[in-house]
Amino acid sequence: MGINETLKAISDPVRRDILSLLKGGKKSAGEISDKFSLTAATVSYHLSKLKAADLICEEKSKNFIYYRLNTSVFEEVLTWIYDLGGKNDEEN
Repeated sequence: MGINETLKAISDPVRRDILSLLKGGKKSAGEISDKFSLTAATVSYHLSKLKAADLICEEKSKNFIYYRLNTSVFEEVLTWIYDLGGKNDEEN
């Protein structure tokens, strides 16, 4: 996972909405699609971008694929952002 891919993935408002939806727990692609006025193909595209950025994980159960947040990536991004606010070596 690279920070560039993560930031690019979360730059899209639909993807941020999907991530917010997944805060409530794992959801199937159909459950996610039902929450948006988008085609299933468009939702699938956004899910694939989030998955490629490692922001979500998928688990297969019978005929369904469930998506959930990958919180470890968010922790890495927050750590990176936090480090930006710290003092640099020249200031010490």
